[in-house]
Amino acid sequence: MDHGLDSASSELLSVSLQDSVDFLSLNLQYSCGKETDFYMQMSEFQNLWKDIEILIFTLKFLDCGSLEENPFIRVAAIVTALNKEKARTIGYDVSELLDFSSRVLSKASTLQENPDAVLTPRSSYQTVWEMFASQSELERDSFLQDVFPSGFLWGASTGAFNIEGAWAEDGKGESIWDRFGHEGHVYMNQTTDVACDSYYKTSYDVYLLRGLHPQLYKFSISWPRIFPTGTNETISSKGVDYYSRLIDRLLDANIEPMVTLFHWDLPQALQVLGGWQNDSIIDAFVDYADFCFATFGDRVKLWITFHEPWVISYAGYGTGEHPPGIADPGVASYKVAHTILKAHAKVWHLYNDRYRSQQQGKVGLVLNSDWAEPKTPTSSEDVSASERYLQFMLGWFAHPIFVNGDYPDVLKAQIQQVNQQCSTTVAQLPVFTEEEKAWVNGTADFFGLSHYTSYLVSAVTNGTCAPGYESIGNFSLHVDPAWPKTASAWIHVVPWGLRRLLKFVSQEYTRAKIPIYIAGNGVPTEPIGDHINDTLRVDYFRRYINEALKAVKLDTVDVQSYIARSLIDGFEGPVGYSQKFGLHHVNFEDSNRARTPKASAYFYASVIEKNGFPPQVSNRLPAPVMFDLPVPSKLPNLPASEVPSKSKVVWQKFSSQTDFERDMYFYGTFPEDFLWGVSSSAYQIEGGWDADGKGPSIWDNFTHVPGNIVNDDTGDVACDSYNKLEEDIYLLRALGVKNYRFSLSWPRIFPTGRNDSINRHGVDYYNRLIDGLVSNNITPIVTLYHWDLPQALQDIGGWESTLLIELFDSFADFCFQTFGDRVKFWITFNEPQVIAWVGYGLGAFPPNVKDPGSTPYKVGHILLKAHARVYHTYDDKYRASQGGVISLCPNIDWAEPKTPSDPRDLEAADRYLQFLVGWFTHPIFKNGDYPEVMKWKVGNRSELQNLPSSRLPVFTAEERDYIRGTADVFYFNTYTSKIVTHKTTPLKPYSYEHDQEVSTSIDSSWPSSALSEHKAVAWGLRRVLNWIKEEYGNPPIYIIENGVGINSSSDVDDHTRILYHKTYIDEALKAYKLDGVNLRGYNAWSFMDNFEWLNGYDSRFGLHQVDFDDPNRPRTPKRSAVYYAEIIRNNGIPLPKEDEFLYGEFPKNFWWSVATAAYQIEGAWRADGKGLSIWDQFSHTPLKISNNDNGDVACDSYHKIEEDVEMLKNLKVSHYRFSISWSRVLPDGTTSYVNEAGLNYYERLIDALLAANIMPQVTIYHWDLPQALQNVGGWENDTIVQRFKEYAELLFQRLGDKVKFWITLNEPYNTAYLGYGFGTAAPGISVRPGRAPYIVGHNLIKAHAEAWHLYNETYRPKQGGLISITINSDWTEPRNPHKQEDWDAARRYLQFLIGWFAHPIFKNGDYNEVMKTRIRERSLAQGLKQSRLPEFTESEKQRIKGTYDYFGLNHYTTVLAYNFNYSTGILSYDSDRGVASVTDRTWLNSGSFWLKVTPFGFRKLLRWIKEEYGDLPIYVTENGVSERGDTDLNDTWRIHYHRNYINEALKAVVLDGVDLRGYTAWTLMDNFEWAVGFDEKFGFYHVNYTDPSLPRLPKASARYYSQIISCNGFPDPAAGPHPCLEPEPEATPTVPTTVELADNVRFLGLDLTSHSAEIALYVLFALSGVGALGLALLAYKYGTLSKKSRKQSPMELSKM
Repeated sequence: MDHGLDSASSELLSVSLQDSVDFLSLNLQYSCGKETDFYMQMSEFQNLWKDIEILIFTLKFLDCGSLEENPFIRVAAIVTALNKEKARTIGYDVSELLDFSSRVLSKASTLQENPDAVLTPRSSYQTVWEMFASQSELERDSFLQDVFPSGFLWGASTGAFNIEGAWAEDGKGESIWDRFGHEGHVYMNQTTDVACDSYYKTSYDVYLLRGLHPQLYKFSISWPRIFPTGTNETISSKGVDYYSRLIDRLLDANIEPMVTLFHWDLPQALQVLGGWQNDSIIDAFVDYADFCFATFGDRVKLWITFHEPWVISYAGYGTGEHPPGIADPGVASYKVAHTILKAHAKVWHLYNDRYRSQQQGKVGLVLNSDWAEPKTPTSSEDVSASERYLQFMLGWFAHPIFVNGDYPDVLKAQIQQVNQQCSTTVAQLPVFTEEEKAWVNGTADFFGLSHYTSYLVSAVTNGTCAPGYESIGNFSLHVDPAWPKTASAWIHVVPWGLRRLLKFVSQEYTRAKIPIYIAGNGVPTEPIGDHINDTLRVDYFRRYINEALKAVKLDTVDVQSYIARSLIDGFEGPVGYSQKFGLHHVNFEDSNRARTPKASAYFYASVIEKNGFPPQVSNRLPAPVMFDLPVPSKLPNLPASEVPSKSKVVWQKFSSQTDFERDMYFYGTFPEDFLWGVSSSAYQIEGGWDADGKGPSIWDNFTHVPGNIVNDDTGDVACDSYNKLEEDIYLLRALGVKNYRFSLSWPRIFPTGRNDSINRHGVDYYNRLIDGLVSNNITPIVTLYHWDLPQALQDIGGWESTLLIELFDSFADFCFQTFGDRVKFWITFNEPQVIAWVGYGLGAFPPNVKDPGSTPYKVGHILLKAHARVYHTYDDKYRASQGGVISLCPNIDWAEPKTPSDPRDLEAADRYLQFLVGWFTHPIFKNGDYPEVMKWKVGNRSELQNLPSSRLPVFTAEERDYIRGTADVFYFNTYTSKIVTHKTTPLKPYSYEHDQEVSTSIDSSWPSSALSEHKAVAWGLRRVLNWIKEEYGNPPIYIIENGVGINSSSDVDDHTRILYHKTYIDEALKAYKLDGVNLRGYNAWSFMDNFEWLNGYDSRFGLHQVDFDDPNRPRTPKRSAVYYAEIIRNNGIPLPKEDEFLYGEFPKNFWWSVATAAYQIEGAWRADGKGLSIWDQFSHTPLKISNNDNGDVACDSYHKIEEDVEMLKNLKVSHYRFSISWSRVLPDGTTSYVNEAGLNYYERLIDALLAANIMPQVTIYHWDLPQALQNVGGWENDTIVQRFKEYAELLFQRLGDKVKFWITLNEPYNTAYLGYGFGTAAPGISVRPGRAPYIVGHNLIKAHAEAWHLYNETYRPKQGGLISITINSDWTEPRNPHKQEDWDAARRYLQFLIGWFAHPIFKNGDYNEVMKTRIRERSLAQGLKQSRLPEFTESEKQRIKGTYDYFGLNHYTTVLAYNFNYSTGILSYDSDRGVASVTDRTWLNSGSFWLKVTPFGFRKLLRWIKEEYGDLPIYVTENGVSERGDTDLNDTWRIHYHRNYINEALKAVVLDGVDLRGYTAWTLMDNFEWAVGFDEKFGFYHVNYTDPSLPRLPKASARYYSQIISCNGFPDPAAGPHPCLEPEPEATPTVPTTVELADNVRFLGLDLTSHSAEIALYVLFALSGVGALGLALLAYKYGTLSKKSRKQSPMELSKM
C-alpha cells in the first residue's frame, strides 16, 4: 500500500473489478514511525473494497529495527484494522513475519548475554509517545472528515451536587458539599442550596435533552438524598421518587440513563465518622449501591461506581481544595484511594453476583486524566517524568482494576524512592493483599475516561521532602504559552492530547477487550461576556471530538461513547458559578433558573445527528421514510345554511349550562394519531428581509414607515429563523410536537411574485427546513400565504386584481412541485377575513386600503377564486402522486348571544359567525356561494343605500361549481369569544361591520391578555367546534392557531399561558370525547415570541422566549413549553392516578357531624338578657356588612331547637358542632353575672341532641366576643386570658357532664388577622397590622392553654371529655412546581397560617422558626430593636406545649403561592409572610371568591399535618362550599364538593394512614356569613328569609350527605348493591312560591326529567351503585348558600 495505485486509480479499479474477483491478494509494507499513514490508506482501501476476502500475500516491516515490543502485537493491530469494516482476512504469508520476529528475538538474546547493555522494556507510554512524536503540527492538527461507527453513543453529563439544589428538601441529608459551601469555602460564599433547581426541573432537563437528542444522559445519584444519614437505616422515599421519575422520563424520551453512584457528595454524617479514611464506609457504600441496583436496575443498564476518584483523593484529602478539606497528600490521599478501590471492587462483585444475570447491565468507573507530554522531548528524564505523571494520576486507579489488582510499579517504586531519600516517611502507599489483588483486578465492564487538557511535564532536579503531589511523584507541570487559555487556570485547549491518551489507555489497560467511554470532556467559559454564542466551546468540542474520531478510525481504539460536560451550567466546586461548562446557559440571577441553549448545544446536536463529521454534506438529506399520510376523503355536498342556521342547536345545547356544568374539568386523551403541533409564520420569525435575493413584501415596506408599528419595530431580523434553522428544529424536537405549521414567504421564493424570478437560496432554506422536520418525524403543515404579499404584486393592485389568481396559482404550483413530496398538509390562505377586512377595509394592515363597504367583499371574492384555483391545481396535478390534503384557514371567535333566550340575539350571534367565517367557508364547504344571511343583509342594505346592485359580488353558476368542495379538511384559528346582540346599524358609511347589524362586547370577568380584544374564554372553543360540526357536517378539523399574548419581555414563568392552554385544550377534549367532534389536531400559537404585527414585539405569544435585544436571538423554553410538552407526551389530560376515586369505608365509630356558629344562626340578639357582642356592634355599623345585613334574627335558631334537631336527625349525623355565645351566657364577659336564660337555651339544645342520640361538639369561642371586653382592649389585653378561663370554667361546670367534646377557639387566625389586622371582621381594627395580630395571637394561644389545663386538671377526671383547638388552613401548592422559590413560599404560607397556632401547641410551645426568623429580620431592618412577634417565656412554652387531645381542622380550599417581596417599610402580617397567591383557572368556582373547589388539597393537608405534627387524632370540624344568587335545591355542585372532599379524606385514612376520627360539614343551613351577610349560602338546608317563619328546606346535598353517613363512606359498586343505598320514603316538603318545583332539570346543558337527571348525576360522579336512589329534591330550583369572609388580605387578593 506504500507504493500502490493512487486513490483515483484504485477507485476506478475497484468499480471495474468489484464483481470479478473472489478474493484480493495484498502486498503490505508497514513503515514503523509512519503508522498513521498506513492506517489512513488502509481506511481508504476499505471504503473501496467492501465485503471482499483478503489474502495478505506479503507483509513487510520497514525501519522497525529498534522495535522492542512483540511483533505479533503489530500484526494483530493490522489484522484488526483490516477486518474493522466488514473485510475478512483469510490468510497471510508468515515468512517475513518470522524473519522479523527472529531478528527481534535475537537482539533480545544478545542483550541477555550482555547484561550491561540491557534496556528497560518499552512501556505503553513510550510506545504511544514515539508513535506521535514525529508528527508535524500540520499532520497533528489535520481535521478528519469521517463518521463514528454505527451504534456509537453520544451523551451529556451532570452531577447531582452541581445541578440539583434542594439541599434540604424532602428529608435530604447534608452532604460534605453543603457543609463546605455553608462554611464559606466557595467563591463569593456561593452554595449548592438551589444550584440549577434540577430537583424541581426534571421536565426542563429532559426537555433540553430531547432537543439535544443524545443516546445517553450521565447523571449522578445524591447519596444523602437517598440515605440522609448515609446508611440504609433511613431512606428518603421522595428522593427515591425523584430519581425514579427522572429515569422513567429519560427512557420515555429514548435516552439511556448512565448513573453514577458517587460523584463527590458524601453524606456529612459519614464524613463525621472519617469519610473515605474509615474502612467502614465500604460496607455503607455497598449497601447504598445495593439499594440503587435493586431500585433502579430494572431500567438502568450503565452504572458508574465512582466519578473521578483521583479528584476525591487528591483535592478532597490531599490539597484540601474540595471538601472535606483535608490537606494530607502523603497519607490520607493514598488511604482514601485504597478505600475507594476496595469499595468499587466490592460493588462490582455485588452487581456481578446478584444482579447482572437478571438486569444485564454494565458497571465501570470514570477516571480522569490529563495527557502528559515531555517538556523536553529529547530528555529521557522528562519522558520518564511524563509517564510517571500518568501513572500517578491514571494508573493509581486504572492499574489495579485493569491490569493486575495492584498499583503500578512506577508508582510504588517512586514512593519507595522518595521515602528512602528523606529522613521521614513522606508518603504511605497502602498494600493490597494477594487476595485483595485478585478481588480488585478486572472489576470493570468499561473504561470511563474524563479528559480536559494536557500538560508539559519535566523531571524535578532538586526534589524536596515536603509532602506534595508533584514532589512525591518527582515531576513538574508546565503549559505551552501557545496553548489557548480558558476560564479555568487548569484547562488549556490541547485537542491532540486526547487522541494520544486514548491510544495509551487502549494499549496499557483495555487492549481492545474492554470498551472505552469518554465520559467527561468540556471546557468552561467566563461568567461575563456573551453567554450564548460560545464559539470557544464550539471550537473545543469540534477539535476534541475529531481527535476521538482519529483514535477510533486511525488508531483502532475501541471508543464507544462520547459524553459532553455539561448539559447545563452548574455549581463548579470551589469556583461556584463563576465557570460555565454548560451546553445550556442557566441564569442564576433569576429564581426561575431559566435554561437557554448555547451555540455549542446546537453544534453538538448536529454532530450527534451526523454521528461525527461526514466527508460530504449534501444540501439535501436523502428522502426519509414518510410518516402516515393523511387520508383525504371527499366531503359531502351540503345545502346552503338557513337563517338562522340549523347550528343554532349549539346555543340551545350549551348557553343554558350552569357555570358548574360548563366549567367542570374533564380528563381524557385524544386518539393515538392526534396531531399536536405549534405554529409560526414567515414574516413573524424569519427575518433576513433582504437576504440572499429575497424581494420586499408589503409588510417590509409597511414596517419601514415610522409610526406604523409600536416602537417602530420591524420584521427585518425578527427571530432570525432564516439563519437559525438548526436552533428551531432543536426546540421543536424538544417540544415533542408531531407537526410544525409554518408559512412560505412568497417574495423569498419569487422575489417579484412571478415564477420568472426564482430565488434558489430561499428554496434551499425551505427544503432544509422541511427535510429537518421530516427527519425528526415532525409533519410540516405549510401555509402558502400568510399575509406577506410581494410588494411587486401590490404595485399592480394586490388582491384587488384578478391577475393575482393566476400568479398565486403559479406560486402554489411551484411549491407543490418543489416541496410536495414531503409536505402533505397545505393551507392556501391564513385568515382570509383578516386579509380582506383589516387590509382592505379598516386599512390597519398593509396594503392599508380604507374602503370598508366594498373592497373587502371584492378582495374576498378574489381570494375565494384564487383558493379554488390552487385547490384544483393540486387536485389535478399532484394529489395522485403526493396524497396530501389542502384547505384554507379562517379565524373564528365564538359568538355567545347576550340573551340566549332572545331569538334576535341568537340570530345576531349566528349572523356574526356567518359574516366572519361563513363568508369563506360557506362557498367552499357548502354550495359554492355566500351564506344566505350575508347575501340578504348586504343586498338589502345596498338597496336601502340606493346602490344599483349589492356590494357583495355574485358568483356565476360555473364559479359556484368550481369553488364548492375545494377543501379536504377544516383548518381554523381561534383565540377568544364575543358576546353578541342585535343592533340597528347606520346605513352610512358603507361598511362590512355595519352590514352585520350586530353589537359585540366582552365580559369584564373574562381573563385578560396582552390584546384587549383577546379575552380568555375557553368554553367558547367547545362551542365553536360543535358549531363547525353542525354547520359543515363534522369534517376532519384541525385547530391551527390557539394561544394567548402576555405583555412582558421576561415571562419564562408564564403561569397565565399555562392556564390558557390548560383550559382551551380541555374544552377541545370535551368536544372530541363528549360531543363527537371530528377533531384531528391542535396547534399552539406560537412556537416562540415573534413580531406580532401592529404590536411589534410588545405582545409575547411564544412557548419560547426570544431575547430581541440580543443579536443572537437566544431562545429560552418557558414553563408553558414544558407544560405543553407534557400534554403532548400524555396525548391529552389523563386523570392523575392520585385523583382516581377510591371506594371504601371509614373506620367503625367514625364521627359524622355538621356545624354552625352561634352568631350565624341564633338571632335573638337582645333576647332574655343577652349582652352585646363585637359582631352585634360590627354588623350595626354601616357599610361593614354586605347589604347592611346583620345577625339580629339570622335563622332564629334560638327559638327553633326542635326544627334544627329534626334536620340533624334527617341528616343522620352522629354529632353536631355548635358554639356558645359568650355574651348570651355572660353579658359583660365576666362571671360577675351569669345569664341563666342563655345557659338554659344551651342546656335544652344539648338535651334535645342527646335524646336524638346526637353527641354535642361545643365550641367555646367562635368570634363573638362580648363587646364589654372589647371596650377594654379585647384580645389585645392580656387580662382576657383570665376572663376566657373563667368563662370556660362556667361551661365545664354547667354543661360538662353532657358535653364530651370541647373546642376552645375556632380559627384563631381569623380572629387575629381579620379582626385585628385587616379589620374586615369584628372588631374591625386595622390600624396596627404589623403588631396587633401577633399580640392577639399570643393571647389566644395562652387563653387556649389555660382552658385546656383547667379542663385537664379539674374536669377531665370526672367528665372524661376531649378538649382542643380548631385551626383553619388552606392547602397551598407552589404556583410554579418547578421552582424552589415557590416551594419555599408555599411552605411559608402554611407556617404563617396553620403553623402560627399549631406549632406552639402541637410541637414545642413556641412559634415556628420560619415566622420567628422572618418577623425578626424585617423588624430589625425597619429600625426596631426587637421582633414585633412577642416571645413566650420558658415557663409559658412548657405551659402551652402539648395542650391538645386532638387536632381540630377547618379546611375549604387550596391556593397557589409564590414569593412576593414587600417594601421593608410596610409593617404587616402579609409583608412579613412575603407570599402572594393565585388560583388555577380550571378549579371550579363557588359562591365565595376565595373558595375554589380543590379536593386534592384536603388529602395533602391532612397528610402534611401528620408529617409535621405527628400521628395525631384529627377531627375535621368544618368543610363545605357556598353558592350565590337564586337558590337551586338541586345543588349538584355541593354534592360534587362533598363527594370529592370526603373521598380525599378517605384516601388520607386508607392510603396515607392519617388518624382521622371524624368529619364535620359546614353547614347545617344557610345562615349569616359574616361580612358577606346572607349573600353566600353554605347550607344543606335552604332558609327562606322572605318568610317570617324562616322555613328550612332540604337541598339535594342533604340527602346525599345522609347517604354517605349511612354508608360510612363509598361502597364499591363492584361488590353489588349495598343496603345503605336503598332509598327511604320521605314526605315531600312544602315548597314556597319563590322556589318552583320543576318537572325538568337543566343538567350539563340538557333538559332532563328529575329521574334522568338523577341517573346522569351519578354517572357523572361514577357512583353507579346509587342508581336506585331517587333524589326527589333534585327538581327544586334556586335557593341560597354561604361561608366565611376571606382569610386573606386585599393585597394578597390583588395578586389573584
